[in-house]
Amino acid sequence: MHKISISRKIFLTFNYILLTVTAIVCILPLINVLAISFSSSSAAAAGYVKLWPVDFTVASYKYALTKNEFLTGFFVSGKRVLLGYIVNMLITISIAYPLSKEKKALGMRNVYAWFFIITMLFHGGLIPTYMTIKSLGLLDTIWALVLPGAVPVFNVILLMNFFRNLPKEIEEAAYIDGAGHWRVLWSIYCPLSKPALATISLFVLVGHWNSWFDGLIYMNSPANYPLQSYLQTIIIEADPSIVSSNELLDMSEISNRTFKSAQVFLAAFPVLIIYPFLQKYFMKGLVFGSVKG
Repeated sequence: MHKISISRKIFLTFNYILLTVTAIVCILPLINVLAISFSSSSAAAAGYVKLWPVDFTVASYKYALTKNEFLTGFFVSGKRVLLGYIVNMLITISIAYPLSKEKKALGMRNVYAWFFIITMLFHGGLIPTYMTIKSLGLLDTIWALVLPGAVPVFNVILLMNFFRNLPKEIEEAAYIDGAGHWRVLWSIYCPLSKPALATISLFVLVGHWNSWFDGLIYMNSPANYPLQSYLQTIIIEADPSIVSSNELLDMSEISNRTFKSAQVFLAAFPVLIIYPFLQKYFMKGLVFGSVKG
């Protein structure tokens, strides 16, 4: 039986304590927001709510789920995530596969690779990007939120490195059986790259769902805001132009703090649901994709 040294035990104990404390620090704000969202308006306003609801109520959730702006933002974000995921994954896989080949198989491979890497180091800038989107007539459309980030270069590099670590013998056997590049890509590379694809999927889904700044820039009408842009507006800026007089009357019966907490938790809920299903692939995909340069 392998004996663990005292120094190793101390190291492991310190690591467990550090990670436990870090996890608690990260999750406490979310628990506090959840507790406030389920508490009465008077308890939340008085600051009595810490980590457990006081005077439990779901009134804020009922109001949030019947609010048109919230539901519209939720729908826009859902559409953005769906379109963005399809576009990002198709482009990422299509670029990563040829770049994973040896130089003798793809002439000027390094030139193509540096072409994409340079875009990571030097961005076009906010104003030129906005002018481009405007000149293309994409303002106030869902494509203004999807197309500017259609080529996530970091994800391309991650997937390219994962492809390069796959056994070449499998690919060569497929070629001998008459398979072409598209067949090899979709029937061999993609099924063998589930950890990397799951990791990239998580990046893409969370990135699109949590993005709020581009919604404020590219959407002229608040009715076209994705959910996070809408939340940023009501929580940070508190823009009165998107709150009607009837809504202000309704808000008098519900604490503004509990209502915002309910919306924040509802916005975070889809990511909390998805993450456990992809978490088991996350570390494997990230580590394998970063081994080979």
